[in-house]
Amino acid sequence: MQDSIHFFSEEIEFHLDKEDSISHWILSFVSAYKRECGEINFIFCADDYLLELNKEHLSHDFYTDILTFPYSEPGKDPIFSDIYISIDRVKENATTLNVSFEEELHRVMIHGILHLLGYDDHSEEDQALMRKKESEALLLRSFDV
Repeated sequence: MQDSIHFFSEEIEFHLDKEDSISHWILSFVSAYKRECGEINFIFCADDYLLELNKEHLSHDFYTDILTFPYSEPGKDPIFSDIYISIDRVKENATTLNVSFEEELHRVMIHGILHLLGYDDHSEEDQALMRKKESEALLLRSFDV
């Protein structure tokens, strides 16, 4: 299955609005980087669920908004991945940043995609570049937020 974006929820009730539009936006964004999307699964969950994944897979004992698990080799196409997003964190971050929930959710989603495209956020410089790329991606949405 090529060019597939799927949306799931795990241990929470959550439904993503405008799934088709968001899928198209993400696929277009990946294509703009001359990359090919295989299958990317977005799994929306609660803080505690993501905390357990963070502990289990990264040995990190703290809450996070996103964990990206790439299943294809770095730089190789097509891209396969599971991207877990804490809806709790996204809601809290949206409030803290004074942006809409949808705006923050889309930013976090594209953050995971940027990781799959080879971007990192380990240094302050890397973080600044990712924020810039996230903002550019948000401007490419062709649907109302």
